[in-house]
Amino acid sequence: MGVEIAITVAREETRVAVLDGGVVTDLFGDRAKHKDFVGNIYKGRVAKVLPGMQAAFVDIGLEKAAFMHVSDLLEDAEPGDLLVDAEEDEKDSDILRPKRQSAKPIEQLLSEGQELMVQISKGPIGTKGSRVTTYVSLPGRYLVFMPNVDHIGVSRRIPRDEERARLKEIMRRVRRQGFGYIVRTVSEGVKEDELKSDVDFLHVLWQDVLTKREQSPAPALLHSDLSLSFRVVRDLFGKKVDRLWIDSRVEYEAIRGFVQRFSPEQTARIHFYDKEEPLFDHLGVEQEIVRALSRKVWLKSGGYLVIDHTEAMTVIDVNTGRFVGKRDQEETIVRNNLEAAKEVAYQLKLRGIGGIIIVDFIDMEREKNRDRVYHALMDAMASDKARTRISRISDLGLIEISRERVREDLLRSLSEPCRYCEGRGYTKSPTTVVYEIFREIRRIEPASDQQRIVVGAHPTVAELLQDEERNGIEVLERDCSAKIIITPDSQLHLEQYDLVVL
Repeated sequence: MGVEIAITVAREETRVAVLDGGVVTDLFGDRAKHKDFVGNIYKGRVAKVLPGMQAAFVDIGLEKAAFMHVSDLLEDAEPGDLLVDAEEDEKDSDILRPKRQSAKPIEQLLSEGQELMVQISKGPIGTKGSRVTTYVSLPGRYLVFMPNVDHIGVSRRIPRDEERARLKEIMRRVRRQGFGYIVRTVSEGVKEDELKSDVDFLHVLWQDVLTKREQSPAPALLHSDLSLSFRVVRDLFGKKVDRLWIDSRVEYEAIRGFVQRFSPEQTARIHFYDKEEPLFDHLGVEQEIVRALSRKVWLKSGGYLVIDHTEAMTVIDVNTGRFVGKRDQEETIVRNNLEAAKEVAYQLKLRGIGGIIIVDFIDMEREKNRDRVYHALMDAMASDKARTRISRISDLGLIEISRERVREDLLRSLSEPCRYCEGRGYTKSPTTVVYEIFREIRRIEPASDQQRIVVGAHPTVAELLQDEERNGIEVLERDCSAKIIITPDSQLHLEQYDLVVL
């Protein structure tokens, strides 16, 4: 069983899974109410310049203003300075992000109210708005077109020097002078007329963007990228994919027509899925999604991972669980850690977790064993397209990982903070709430005549007050010269209560 891509389409959302040998390696989703804006080009207006951060906020017509750092602001520069990173970028990103130190501070380059064309390079994550750049790029089937840069680059993921040289020579013949191009990995082995067709198509697309820029008042959308289904076909449906499954007849016909235009020999690998059992159920993807949202992930040996998200980082704790081994304790721990290393790499990619990640492996006494686990993690993450940096295991058994945020992680996109515990992950115990109520009652000034105190509380707390803590209520009634009435109220949060003195 080789590589398969499954696309399931519903009115409210489109979901895509990539499987390798039956194992889900990537998950993507796009909901009608929360469109993916990455790649969209806008005519924006500078809303605020922040000299202290060397950044600006740009109004592009979305709910939140977009953020732009001075390094994302195009200036006059030598072409070679701009694209060193892009040409050597082994991740083959659709949106290229050249990084170069600006010669001028941002307050000398931008002013409030100024209009400029920008492209979303990173979508909104959490409470943050989109990130934008003026280094506009348009991805095609085989090329990435860069209208602001005069340069030709070839993806480093094409390994043979002869093939890279062949592609570069073709591009020198078919390019439009004054514009830049990056030859994508999928271009390996393609003919000159196919590359020329992509050059012509992208040039027409760019002229359309420029026309809209002249005719539209800011803020305005000038160009939106393809839908999720078509992006996946464009970016992932290469020669290494054995089958592409689609469960929507309309989307199937559209994608088949799209592929027929650019790679007719690949249409035979596109299949319409029409069985009664849902596509993701049939391939076991739904089960993997549930697993990807779980805090605890079991390993085959009986050990498990615990994955916790905080505002600043993600923490993964490795545990032996039911795995007791058959030999000495150190060997048992090493085997558990080696299996955990592979699962950590898999979960980071599957869940789309980025930023700082701390992995707490079980302590190992021998240095050579710590090296084995470190190298196992390095090997497992070698195929990850996101940029990663991995530290060696510390004496405390910790590994620090920095992983590029390429999209909003699954937990954020498919869930929200618990409305009951407000995202803390816990609530006060009923007993704690009961004792808070006792303290609140003691603060009430005693009256000359017996007064009534009505306590409204969650049914669980009310039951505790009326049963196990009944003696405490009776003592309070004597001390406060009051009659305490307990009323269960299912509308109240477990930690909430009402106190009324009558």
